[in-house]
Amino acid sequence: MDRNYSNWQSFSNLLLFLLPFLFVGWLFDLFWPITTLALLGLVCWHYYYQQKLIKWLWQSRTLMPPSAPGSWSYIYDGIYRSQRRSQKRRKALARLLRRFREAAEALPDAAIVFRADGALLWSNKLAQFYFGLRWPDDAGQRLSNLIRHPEFYAYLNEGNFEEELTIPSPIRESLDIEIRIMPYSEDQFLLVARDVTQVKRLENLRREFVANVSHELKTPLTVLQGYLEMMDDPQQTPPAMLKKAVENMNAQSTRMSNLVDQLLTLSRMETPSDDVFDHEVDMPAMLEQLQAEAKRLNEAKQHTIEFQVAPVRIYGKENLLRSAMQNLITNAIYYTQEGGNITVSWKRVAGGAEFSVTDNGKGIPAEHLPRLTERFYRVEDDRNSASGGTGLGLSIVKHAIEHHNSQLDINSSLEKGSRFSFRIPSGLLVN
Repeated sequence: MDRNYSNWQSFSNLLLFLLPFLFVGWLFDLFWPITTLALLGLVCWHYYYQQKLIKWLWQSRTLMPPSAPGSWSYIYDGIYRSQRRSQKRRKALARLLRRFREAAEALPDAAIVFRADGALLWSNKLAQFYFGLRWPDDAGQRLSNLIRHPEFYAYLNEGNFEEELTIPSPIRESLDIEIRIMPYSEDQFLLVARDVTQVKRLENLRREFVANVSHELKTPLTVLQGYLEMMDDPQQTPPAMLKKAVENMNAQSTRMSNLVDQLLTLSRMETPSDDVFDHEVDMPAMLEQLQAEAKRLNEAKQHTIEFQVAPVRIYGKENLLRSAMQNLITNAIYYTQEGGNITVSWKRVAGGAEFSVTDNGKGIPAEHLPRLTERFYRVEDDRNSASGGTGLGLSIVKHAIEHHNSQLDINSSLEKGSRFSFRIPSGLLVN
């Protein structure tokens, strides 16, 4: 089809159509009547193909145009080509839009696009999760009506987005959401939000950790400093007091050494290491060693300690498991009154294998149980207790068994005793 269809070509076709009619009219001396009939027929012919065009555009479901002669073939083909180009552009735009949405959904942050007047234009799924939005149902709604928080409302109205804003999620108060807004186009803005709950929690933990470590080290250092000042003049210090001073300084230095060792242990546990399936752990052999150590620790308390060990081997990290079990056994020995009964058990159970330490000590008040695995948390008010504990033992247990897809279970009743246990899932058992 010739794309350069000109007015001259259209005029030539009209002239060729009329020429026979003009000749016949001149020949029979009916020039004007026959010319009029020819023009009327031409109008009807054009009207017929005009109707076909309207039917094709509004009623036909096919993209292919109907066949037509003359100038109508140019019109039909031109419209067809325009539709094809529009269809290709729409498909390209749809692909581009789909890629944009896929990229936006893959972002680790929530994203919202809104107009300068606050009307919502688009949001990804994470934004819907954080703020309870419903897309596309909420399209066109004012953002301040959808995210109802006084600070966000003031932040949006002020229009100064140089600083970020942190607010709780309107539908999940446990989440802290940091919001940043930046210009997106001439009259649009992009809101990016991310969950900073963990960051804030870690910041609080860091402050508490520094405060606790400072407090834990301050007491033994003060004791050491006091005794050292007293020993500036050893001739004026009675031998009995000098002996007591050396014993106390040795105890405090041991306590600080234990604290540093346990902090280093916790630090190593929080650092990713090799996979638990890389090594097999001979639990019966390890518990035999722990039984010998418990016997030495038990010389002063004279508890009755019973070990019930099943021949179950597992995949895991031996140093972490040893540290966890050692802490639980040591705590039972230290915090059970003299002559108590302690049972250490390792056995198969439904869904895996269970390690437990049960004692008949004085028990732990219920209000303390949820916080026992916090760092530096101790039930006793006296941080310089005779047991010399650092408050890190159960925190070490918690982190150690988390590497093995397990968690610490604590049951305790006052004046009846306590039971500390954790289960290793069946997927880590060596068949």
